[in-house]
Amino acid sequence: MSPGAPCRPLFLLSVADQHNPRSLIYLTGFMGSGKSTIGPILANTLGFPFIDIDRLIEEKAGQGVNQIFRELGEEKFRFLERDVLHSVSLLKEGVISLGGGTLANEENFRLIHSNGIIVYLSMSVQEASRRMQNKTDRPLLKDAEGNRLEESVLIERIDELMKQREEFYARADVIVTTEQKRVGATVDEIVRQLRPRMNL
Repeated sequence: MSPGAPCRPLFLLSVADQHNPRSLIYLTGFMGSGKSTIGPILANTLGFPFIDIDRLIEEKAGQGVNQIFRELGEEKFRFLERDVLHSVSLLKEGVISLGGGTLANEENFRLIHSNGIIVYLSMSVQEASRRMQNKTDRPLLKDAEGNRLEESVLIERIDELMKQREEFYARADVIVTTEQKRVGATVDEIVRQLRPRMNL
């Protein structure tokens, strides 16, 4: 997450206003696609709050995502994720950064699609591997002992996860690539595609 645009805690986000189903922008995409970088800038451009699902999960659980995966397992993480997602879906407006796998669940997808606009930040397996090569905070890209994967194994794992999620990613309302493109240009393209959908 951009240090200049911290995620506002869930308890500070008002849900009292009448729900507007087209005022929520959900950013989805694989790990490293730029959701936490692009999200705050897009939110600032639109005049919306920025909400990071993973940060809200950490606040709710009182521990980091890595620790949740390690001590409680992925199933518990997904349970927390669904709970937070339901709370966020009640907000009037916001740019919401989803986890890489949040959308890859039919229940989650229906909830997200029914009350907001889904923006998919796309990139290739090779680009994802390049961006993730030196990351140590992605539990799904580690071996059983929690060690970083070798490059060839990392590419295979990313390819496998992307194929599992592609059917959900492909159903997004807006699809933009983040490869070989400045962040500002990506935000401009998203806004351009959102404009007719949101009367901007």
